[in-house]
Amino acid sequence: MDNNNNNQIQNANQNENQNEMKNLEKKVTKNLIKDYSNLLNGNSFKDFSIFVENESNPFEIKVHKSILSSRSPFFNESLRQESLSISLNQFNKKEMESILSYIYYGNISFENQENLIQLLEISIYFKLNLLKEIIQKKISNSINYSNFFQFLFQNRNLNSNEIEIKCFELINQNFSQIQNNENLFNLTKEEIIKFIQFKQEKKEIFQFDFFQFLNNWIEKRNERLKGKKEKEKEKEKGIEKKRLFHSFFSLFDKDSISKQDFDKLKQFDFFPKSFLVDIQNKVIQDNQKEIENKEKEIEEKWKKEVEDKNKEIEDKWKKEVENKEKEIEEKNKEIEEKWKKEVEDKNKEIEDKNKEMKK
Repeated sequence: MDNNNNNQIQNANQNENQNEMKNLEKKVTKNLIKDYSNLLNGNSFKDFSIFVENESNPFEIKVHKSILSSRSPFFNESLRQESLSISLNQFNKKEMESILSYIYYGNISFENQENLIQLLEISIYFKLNLLKEIIQKKISNSINYSNFFQFLFQNRNLNSNEIEIKCFELINQNFSQIQNNENLFNLTKEEIIKFIQFKQEKKEIFQFDFFQFLNNWIEKRNERLKGKKEKEKEKEKGIEKKRLFHSFFSLFDKDSISKQDFDKLKQFDFFPKSFLVDIQNKVIQDNQKEIENKEKEIEEKWKKEVEDKNKEIEDKWKKEVENKEKEIEEKNKEIEEKWKKEVEDKNKEIEDKNKEMKK
């Protein structure tokens, strides 16, 4: 009993000590943030200036070289020169203050979608990989059906694979609903290639509606050709159409194209004949395989039915034989008992007669 009480007291003390340590750690972190915030907002020991001159009111922010160089690979490289200042005219005051808050004490403000994209651009520029990862994850979680095109187009300057994949997933999930959406036709050739590769990696089947979109995308793209005479333009469009599709065509795996849509695919003149022949042969092979599987299924079903029927007949025959044998056995038993009874009666009759004669 005493040992249990001692253990409980010891565990309680240990938990209390752990809580005290956690509170102290939080206090240390809080004080550290406060101290670095005071460093950034105060004027003590600042030995470097950042100038931004892209606004009507140019401004200067004084900072500490040691902090910037230790926290940002960009500044670590830039501040190696014996200079007392740097010009960063591609950013505004609010953006610079926001990124310096993160560099000094890890604070960052996520206000809205535009703010996220701007911060991602800044994190890439200053090579703040952890911040970049955090923002990419936050953007990825913010992408939905209503904004994925906007994020995809904004990502063109950022090349974030995570954002791109999330947008492709939403395009793929909602393709039938958005296949006539003008934004879909604003995809670049590179984005379409990446989307095709994305679907290939997921081993998904390309349905007719995708090739219809691809055909329409190429035609819309060709409509933008300008400065040509009409005949030359039409000729150029035809060549360009085939050339463009052939650049996509090499990405397709024949097994990834819907066989059910084969007849529909024939309407597109950009499919090479050899490819259509291969698809047709594949359809024939698949149909033949389907027929063989069906025949095998029917045969196995027939065999099963025959086996079941034979078993049923055999079981019935066995049952009848058993019943017949039982019937014969019972009949024999009945005859035997009857015979025994008759013998007993006869013996008794003889015995009675013998007794009477003796008298």
